[in-house]
Amino acid sequence: MNATGSSGPADVRIEIDDVQSGALRPRPVPYEGEFIFLRVDDRHAGRALLRRLLPVTSGGLPGADRSQDAWVAVAFTYQGLKALGVPQDSLDSFPRAFREGMAARAEKIGDVGESAPARWEAPFGTGEVHIALSALSPDTAQLDKELERARVAYEDTPGVRVIWQQEVHQLPTGRTTFGFRDGISHPNIEGVGLPGSNPQETPIKAGEFILGYPDETGNLPPMPSPDVLGRNGTYVAVRKVHTDVAAWRRYLRANSSGAEEEALLAAKMVGRWPSGAPLTLAPEHDDPELAADPHRVNNFLYRENDDRGYRCPAGAHIRRTNPRDSTIIGDARMHRLIRRGTTYGPPLPEGVLEDDGADRGLVGAFIGAHLERQFEFIKAEWVNDGNFIGYPGEKDPVAGHHGGTGNVTIPEKPVRRRLQNLPSFVVTRGGEYCFLPGLRALRWLAELED
Repeated sequence: MNATGSSGPADVRIEIDDVQSGALRPRPVPYEGEFIFLRVDDRHAGRALLRRLLPVTSGGLPGADRSQDAWVAVAFTYQGLKALGVPQDSLDSFPRAFREGMAARAEKIGDVGESAPARWEAPFGTGEVHIALSALSPDTAQLDKELERARVAYEDTPGVRVIWQQEVHQLPTGRTTFGFRDGISHPNIEGVGLPGSNPQETPIKAGEFILGYPDETGNLPPMPSPDVLGRNGTYVAVRKVHTDVAAWRRYLRANSSGAEEEALLAAKMVGRWPSGAPLTLAPEHDDPELAADPHRVNNFLYRENDDRGYRCPAGAHIRRTNPRDSTIIGDARMHRLIRRGTTYGPPLPEGVLEDDGADRGLVGAFIGAHLERQFEFIKAEWVNDGNFIGYPGEKDPVAGHHGGTGNVTIPEKPVRRRLQNLPSFVVTRGGEYCFLPGLRALRWLAELED
């Protein structure tokens, strides 16, 4: 399905085949994957590597056979573009957030305390991450095939060095380490030809996700120069986050009177039941049959059925990160993201309440054309500040930085419930801001001359 799309009345043509597959495609289900960071010690070697990677990197949307939906994506940090010898005037045309990098903006997005860059896993935040490769596939055999082609490219290029690797995989349960199904929601992007997961969502302008097209303001988002470099590219915030599953389970146990109440409290904090069934459609108990229906599991809005949050609290994780049509301060459509979460590490065995020392969590890729008003806004305003929903001082119960002093309000009749002394259930292990160029831009970078 690689035909060029049309975006409606204005007939803006989306050059789908020039957009890297890693930008727009939803994550395969099930999935296996790997993230690889490279350092470029010689710009000529870096360009040679790109020439070898070009045949490996695909564009466009998935075909009819989703079992073959595998891809390798190639992205660059600001320091990576610099290491490749991109001219200074082009480097200066990138937005400030990208040029500074995630570590420099950590306090703004809530990476403090245990999540501060000083505690990040090397090489995150060091400036040594230049090229980020990611590969996703429905199974191990396909993944190995895709990775082998990429591996030949970088192993045969002296002057380029692998400095970090992380395997990711879907757990046998099909859920995250916290025990909840993930990867359910995907935006409806105008003109792309790939339906969104919520049939009630009005299509969002392509310029919110891909550079070179009008966004929700009706304008073209700022694009790096020259046009061949910026057009059909996008930005990716890559983050590795450790999940403290034992602390999550202990908190639920300590604040519930039994297993049934514990399950409901967890759902109230997340906004969905473990199966993926949303509280807005299944407020009393989990509904695996609803969750298994792709036409129903994400088919809901908040304002008409649950404006006051008696079903799904306004402060629940999924409602904070995608308020849909909720009554909030601001316009939710201006802050939509493509979210692609992948799990790493082993699950904590069922019923265990003490940490076993294993590293487990999420490697997330958050994709959009505006780093500051998409990823950074969501982290600063929606995850780590409750003002936009009328709960000043409250943070996302799952993803917020609480440090043992967090509070969360759960609307109930006749009296609302207020959770107190929340610990931080997630700890940032590292992150990088990357630019994911179009395929023509990859060729332009590969052919740079001194």
